[in-house]
Amino acid sequence: MADRTVTRAHLAEAVFQEVGLSRSESAALVDEVLDRVSDALVTDGTVKISSFGTFAVRQKGERLGRNPKTGEEVPILPRRVLVFRPSQVLKARLNGEDPPGEAEGEA
Repeated sequence: MADRTVTRAHLAEAVFQEVGLSRSESAALVDEVLDRVSDALVTDGTVKISSFGTFAVRQKGERLGRNPKTGEEVPILPRRVLVFRPSQVLKARLNGEDPPGEAEGEA
């Protein structure tokens, strides 16, 4: 799975398989969720998904960059960028560890 990109179609197929909605309803649901996340980032600047992570919009200021080919200094305009901070639960899962707060033997 390391070289596989998850697409809207993959997510819609997973919803179809797990929830049992029709394929078109599953695709519409995935599109609606992603649209809501996008809208929230544009208006509020932050989206937190519990046990997954936080997406946030950060403002970067103007700075001076350099063209690597010519060495010429070029101004880089201010812009907004999207950053993602994974939750502790996701970090633990990625590293094959027990999620924080779960003691051994609990199920």
